[in-house]
Amino acid sequence: MKTESLEIDEKFGEEYQGKYVFQEITWAKRNRIIQKHTKYNRMTGQVESSDFVAIQAEMIWASLKEQPESKPITLEKLLNETDGIPIELGEFLSKIVNKLCNVSREETTFLLEQSEDKSQTQQSQTSDSAKNSDGPQTSSQNNQQEPSNNSS
Repeated sequence: MKTESLEIDEKFGEEYQGKYVFQEITWAKRNRIIQKHTKYNRMTGQVESSDFVAIQAEMIWASLKEQPESKPITLEKLLNETDGIPIELGEFLSKIVNKLCNVSREETTFLLEQSEDKSQTQQSQTSDSAKNSDGPQTSSQNNQQEPSNNSS
């Protein structure tokens, strides 16, 4: 399996300075990580949502074989939204791991789009709920069903 060694200077902070070694993960491991953080429609099998950040974090973590003795990178730190690793470092590590594990740009773009679609859907559902809490609505186009054009 391919490996990639790199030396990180103080660019991302002294805490992260040191030698890191990443190793290619197996096809099975990569797919299990993606499956774990992706929701599929039961009927159609189409992707409903995907947690791109969790996928990237777990792929980085699974690929990371050596790091400085202080162990500055943990899965928790990769996933943490308030006390996580710096954005630039996360992006840098993602690029290395994606290249090492042969994650194509198309796959990365697809997963990122699914993740962004999910957050936009959640925002619109929240704002719709807020609008509907004002009182009863007289009509809503979203609740009207289209007539069926099936002719048997």
